[in-house]
Amino acid sequence: MKILLFGKGGQVGWELQRSLAPLGELVALDHDSSEHCGDFSNLPGLVDTVRNVKPDVIVNAAAHTAVDKAESEVELVRTLNALAPGVLAQEAARTGAWLVHYSTDYVFDGSGTRPWTEADTPAPLNVYGQSKLEGEQLIQAACGQHLILRTSWVYAARGGNFAKTMLRLAQERERLTVIDDQFGAPTGAELLADVSAHAISQVLRRPDDAGLYHLVAGGETSWHGYASYVLAQAKLVRPDMKLAATQVSPVASSAFQTAALRPLNSRLDTRKLQATFGLSLPHWQHGVARMLAETL
Repeated sequence: MKILLFGKGGQVGWELQRSLAPLGELVALDHDSSEHCGDFSNLPGLVDTVRNVKPDVIVNAAAHTAVDKAESEVELVRTLNALAPGVLAQEAARTGAWLVHYSTDYVFDGSGTRPWTEADTPAPLNVYGQSKLEGEQLIQAACGQHLILRTSWVYAARGGNFAKTMLRLAQERERLTVIDDQFGAPTGAELLADVSAHAISQVLRRPDDAGLYHLVAGGETSWHGYASYVLAQAKLVRPDMKLAATQVSPVASSAFQTAALRPLNSRLDTRKLQATFGLSLPHWQHGVARMLAETL
């Protein structure tokens, strides 16, 4: 089996290189790859790449994820997050390949407190969410053999993340102020990659399991709860770490002015994925604790 991975340099793409390697021959590309085109702004180049590589599975971990910047880059964001995945779906359908694609909780408006299910009607609040929703729709229309995995609050040991930012600020400031009215589940790139590999193996045997799934770690928290856990865990892992911040103060998201609106309720219901693929998703704290143990 041959797997074509786009976005190898991102947090999820980096972990996918590890998790997908045992499944078959892996061709992993980034936007600046030289042998094949991995640049999502070059749609004809993507077509050429798929036709030259001839993969059995295409995995798309590439995306424009700068949510605030997206508000002023509408056409570019649409190309990267919607049109490019649509092109990959068309090519996958033409050759009989599978397409695995990652989407986001931002396709919802964040109302209510109930976890969103795959059957709920999307209503994105911002350009980023709109582009990701259109990407889903183009894939669904073009290619029956797809897995679309919606996730939220992604982090990894590699690169920057919310936890690292909180620790840096806690060393610089005596007091942190963190949003407490947005709720979701911090989800590790490792978990996304491992579940993806498992799901790919299964749909190759059971094509009827194709479709849209929600994939996040277990449990829920606010950004304030997330930050508080990170600081408490850091003290356990590194008792010698000097943290100037002695408290994390909660604040409403309305206190921070941003270009893009964010959903308050980013909870995602994962029961469909767990039942279909026979999985149990670990609580978000397990992944965060592991990441901190690796990076501190």
